[in-house]
Amino acid sequence: MDQSAPVSVAVGRASPGALLELLKPITWFPPMWAFLCGWISAGPGSTLSTWSLLAGIALTGPLVCGASQIVNDWYDREVDALNEPHRPIPSGRVPGKIALWFAMLWTLIAQSWAMSLGPWVSLATFIGLLLAWAYSAPPLRLKLNGWWGNSAVALSYEGLAWITGAAIVLGGALPDGRILLIAFLYSVGAHGIMTLNDFKSVEGDLKMGIRSLPVQLGRERAARVACLFMLLPQLVVIGLLVQWQLPLSAAAVTGVVLAQTLAMKKLLSDPKLLAPWYNATGVSLYVLGMMGTAIGLGGWLA
Repeated sequence: MDQSAPVSVAVGRASPGALLELLKPITWFPPMWAFLCGWISAGPGSTLSTWSLLAGIALTGPLVCGASQIVNDWYDREVDALNEPHRPIPSGRVPGKIALWFAMLWTLIAQSWAMSLGPWVSLATFIGLLLAWAYSAPPLRLKLNGWWGNSAVALSYEGLAWITGAAIVLGGALPDGRILLIAFLYSVGAHGIMTLNDFKSVEGDLKMGIRSLPVQLGRERAARVACLFMLLPQLVVIGLLVQWQLPLSAAAVTGVVLAQTLAMKKLLSDPKLLAPWYNATGVSLYVLGMMGTAIGLGGWLA
């Protein structure tokens, strides 16, 4: 199926409610949480302010993540016409090419907002927006392959959002090597989270030719790969925290990793049934570990 072909809908106006639905506010939490971790990891000795917090939350959630959701809905409109005809575009509530223009406008607004917050914030945002378009739009359409698509989302939602948080606190400057390394490691781990999230759409992905990891590897092997992606980077994080003489954070992350390991054991007993359960439990533990690491990096326990 040519997913780039336009959907035939009536020309007209889109309601504010339909445009807000395209932004999918429920998806904003992961990048906003990663931003908060980055903001905290810069430390109390940096220029922390309510303005920097609110500005970054607006950037990473409603603006950058919101733009990625609009782009994804536009280029998935043919798929949604079959599977989710109630969505704003196939239902005609956002008619014509309004969604495409909205995606372009929102992308420009996000980048302009980032430029006002410093050069490294601007660069991180530019890369994140570039990945958002590459994920959904032809010719790359990274989402068609789970290895590439999950990497793009994980880097945008975790690593770049974390770096943005630290950079805003540092007045737009590049965070130090420790923060960059931790942001990268948690991005690698997020690849596994994205894989488990794909379990809910295996049947649809098979029909549409989307080669998610559960499609490529089968649910059982994909679940094991996802667990390794989540577990190994966190073990490296623990080792780094010990090396950096941050024992309390290392102990906290060790605790959540042990709890995740028990949850992973249960997950692997029936990945098809338990993937949603793990997303509600194991992933919550993962993000708690992120915050524990950020608190240690920022020196809040000193």
